[in-house]
Amino acid sequence: MTTDTSAAVSPPRRRVQGGPHLGALGIVVAALFLVGLVLGTALAGGHPYPSPFGDGADIVAYFRENPNPVRLGGAFQFGAAIPLAIYAATVSARLHQLGIRVPGPTIALAGGLLASGFLALSGLIGWTLSRAEVQGDPALVRALQFLNFGAGGVGHVVPLGLLVAGIAVPGLLARLLPRWLAWAGLVIAGIAELSTLALLVDGASYLLPVARFTALAWLIAAGFLLPRQRVRAEG
Repeated sequence: MTTDTSAAVSPPRRRVQGGPHLGALGIVVAALFLVGLVLGTALAGGHPYPSPFGDGADIVAYFRENPNPVRLGGAFQFGAAIPLAIYAATVSARLHQLGIRVPGPTIALAGGLLASGFLALSGLIGWTLSRAEVQGDPALVRALQFLNFGAGGVGHVVPLGLLVAGIAVPGLLARLLPRWLAWAGLVIAGIAELSTLALLVDGASYLLPVARFTALAWLIAAGFLLPRQRVRAEG
């Protein structure tokens, strides 16, 4: 007597891995960064964080007169770096899960981790600038502010562009994202890479906020639209 076990044994189903919601992570990153920026400016009497290319005496005076807003801004920047790293790891895993075997997911992961690391460093430098022990030395204050600008500006924005590009390219080629969104990501990534010019030409620093804020908005949109499963056409 034989028993037919074909009906009892079913092929294993491929489970779709969960993880944090990418859109929600993007919102958290943007919210933490913007809250720190807005609160820091409001607590400083409406005076924004000074550009390192301004008058040296005014810059030193700003840090001496506004230690708490500077410390708050640094703390929120550091806080925003953590969900950004989680976003990079999650989106890289998602792209692999969707069958993407080109360098895009790894580029996204590398860019996101670098962007997170530099943003965290910028926040820690901001915290250092808020300390009275540092503010007594104007030369040290200026040096730390330039380092803060380098880390939170070019150091953060350029790899942030790599994160966007690492998602946008496979999103376009594999049709994982709407074409308009994928192409917009490529443009934003290009602007982010061009912001490297801020290290050579002071006037090119205007590219940094353009690339930063458009990239954050793009990451939120991509986080909501990137699918969890790849739908293949039959036939």
